[in-house]
Amino acid sequence: MANRNDSLKEKSIVFIGFMGVGKTSIGKAVAKKLYRDFIDADQEIEKEYGMPVSKIFEQLGEKTFREKEKELIINLCKRKLHIISLGGGSFLQEEIKKACLENCIVIYLDLTWESWKERLHMIIDSRPILQGKSLEEMETLFYERKQIYTDHHLKVLTDQQEIEEVADYIVESLKLARDLDDAK
Repeated sequence: MANRNDSLKEKSIVFIGFMGVGKTSIGKAVAKKLYRDFIDADQEIEKEYGMPVSKIFEQLGEKTFREKEKELIINLCKRKLHIISLGGGSFLQEEIKKACLENCIVIYLDLTWESWKERLHMIIDSRPILQGKSLEEMETLFYERKQIYTDHHLKVLTDQQEIEEVADYIVESLKLARDLDDAK
């Protein structure tokens, strides 16, 4: 599981999950509660290229995006005391998954298909992977992606919960894990 050379108190926390699950919103709330810096991997890539992810996909291609994503996230995983939100497809890359699981605490934010569909109108325009897909194709992608999130340290179901509720649950879970780790 975790690299035992690093205290759980110092490890960065990485949020994974399907697009639109709330990784950025919940990550920011957890960062505030733990007095840590928050980093959204997709936003960092957007800053570097000076354009949104959708334009990067359109103009430079998914391959270019994924290469930059891998380089960035592997470097972020080496940092301590950060909260990092990953794009929904990041864990498709084994190198990213391995770096996150070995160096950070990986929290999988999960939600049901029904709850995700309710959020679709808020996210569809900003997600290049959804462009031109039917609802059935999106559902297939949703369940395919669930398989890539099976490796994690903590899973939190976010259905019908407010951001603050989820953030509080995560902070309490981390405190308990640290207490148990310190008792060893």
